[in-house]
Parts: sequence; C-alpha cells; structure tokens
Amino acid sequence: MTLNIALLGAGRIGKVHAKAVAAQPSARLSAVHDASTEAAQALASAHGCAVRSLEEIQVDPAVQAVLICTPTDTHADLIERFTAAGKAVFCEKPVDLDIGRVRSCLKAVEAVGGKLMIGFNRRFDPHFAAVKAAIEAGKIGKVEMATITSRDPGLPHLEYLPRSGGIFRDMTIHDFDMARHLLGEEIAKVQASAAALVDPRVAELGDFDSASVILTTASGRQALISNSRRASYGYDQRIEVHGSEGMISAENQRAYDIELATKAGYLRPPLQDFFMTRYAAAYEAEIAAFIRMAVEGAAPSPGGHDGLKALEIAEAALLSVKEGRAVAI
Repeated sequence: MTLNIALLGAGRIGKVHAKAVAAQPSARLSAVHDASTEAAQALASAHGCAVRSLEEIQVDPAVQAVLICTPTDTHADLIERFTAAGKAVFCEKPVDLDIGRVRSCLKAVEAVGGKLMIGFNRRFDPHFAAVKAAIEAGKIGKVEMATITSRDPGLPHLEYLPRSGGIFRDMTIHDFDMARHLLGEEIAKVQASAAALVDPRVAELGDFDSASVILTTASGRQALISNSRRASYGYDQRIEVHGSEGMISAENQRAYDIELATKAGYLRPPLQDFFMTRYAAAYEAEIAAFIRMAVEGAAPSPGGHDGLKALEIAEAALLSVKEGRAVAI
C-alpha cells in the first residue's frame, strides 16, 4: 500500500518533510497547500504533485494522511478538521500555545478516534535513539539523572519572538519532551532560571534567550537542561544519562568525524550549525515512523498526550522564573 500524504505548509520545515516523504517507498506526496500560492506551487512542482485547497484535501478519500507544518495558531483547528475527516495527522509542535486549547483539541481527536503524532523529532535522532535503547536494555542500570544541553547558533529574527510563545514553549519544549523520554517518568517539579544575556532587546519583547531548568520526578530522578539562543561555536546538542551502573552520552555532531593532530595541538571540524542539518536523519526517521503508524494502525508516539505534557512543563518553567520558586505539576 502506498500512503497518499497532503502537506499543509510549504515553508522551511514543510520542505524538510516533503523531502522525507519522497525518501519513503511506501508513501507519496499527493498534494500541497499553503497560504502562499507561489510557495505551494514551487514545492508541488519540485515533488510532482498538485496544489490543492484545504476543502479539496479534506473531502478526498484518496488522501489518507496530512502533515501540518503551518503557523502554530492554526494547528489545533487543522488537527480537529482532518482527524474528523478520517486522516492520520502529523503536526509540528506545539498543538497550541494555550494549554486549555490543547486539551480541548485532544478531546476532539479522541472523540473521533483520530490518530495524531506530534513532531518531537529529537526522539528519532539516531544518536539519541541509541541512548534510549541502551537505557531500556539496562546498560546503565536504574536511571537517576539526565543532562541536556541545547544551544542554538544564534538568535532567530527578533520579529519571530513575539509569536514564538517564548523560549520555554518554542525551544526548551523539545528538551522537556526529551527529559520525559529519557527519565521514563513524569515530571513532578520544575525549577527554572532565565535571563536575556544575548540581546537586551529580547527582554524588551518579554522573552529570554538563556535558561537553566531542573526537572524532578516523584521518585527523585532529575534532568538538568541548559539552553542558550547563542553558541558561537555551532549548534550545541548533547545529552548524558547517569544510572546506578554507568553513564551513557551522545555528543555533538560534525560534518566530518575526524581529528587532526600536529605539534600545534588537536583540531576537529566545527559543529553542525543548523537544526535542519543536524537533525536531517531524525526528520526522515520521524516521517517513516508516522507512515508506519498510519499504515499499520500503531499507537502514535510521540502523541498528543506527549505534546500536552511538554507544554505543561513549559508553563511551569515560566511560572518558576516569574515567581522565583519551584513549581509543582
């Protein structure tokens, strides 16, 4: 069976997912929709498919799945619309910036028996996935602590920040999901500290560009998260998990895994400098997992519940910063 997929959103991440679909022999991109007809046509032409309206995609029984890569404020409505139409849905994070709206959306999906997968792509990174597999195999014993470092090469455009939802909902939310994934338990308490150290204009916009978070589960397991919107040395993405019988880590990735040694010292190539490059394999594996879910009927993972829990942690982190205290979930 070949899964026919419609792509909603022909922007940067939409192009990444279109490429990932094209790499899967069991799926094909059958339609593209975007508010910009020009962008939709360019992407559709590149992949040999049609530009179609939301209405046409919704009522077409030949379209079995939908990828939602549109602006965040459209996500919940589109999820409800297309799960009600019987389509399997993949949606980029977050479902919405408002927890109440996320909950109502997930109830609507559940009411129609819909299939919804959320785009936490880092779970599918082969290096991070190998860490998780080693944990599940008992290689480090009982998990006790995780350390997650996530630092962007530089600030996004300042015009983006007011609609991003803030650093915790936009950036750290990936790390909140990874912390739950690695610790294997729900987060019970959040302690966060944040500031605008990269650019004072970020503070003027009511946001932060530097953050540190401690997450604690009911049993006492901990995750420490370090975030910055600026890493002058590249895209810094590392995880380390400590357990009762050992430790396992995944280091930064480079374009070439080589090291030059001379009398002047040791030299290695720079880090990957963009998320679409660093996580290219993760995006492809993520879409492959979505296709398997849609075709085989497996439970979505990460699903809507994972999106909700990550957003709850983000809200608790923001409250922790504002009130200078640990916040229970």
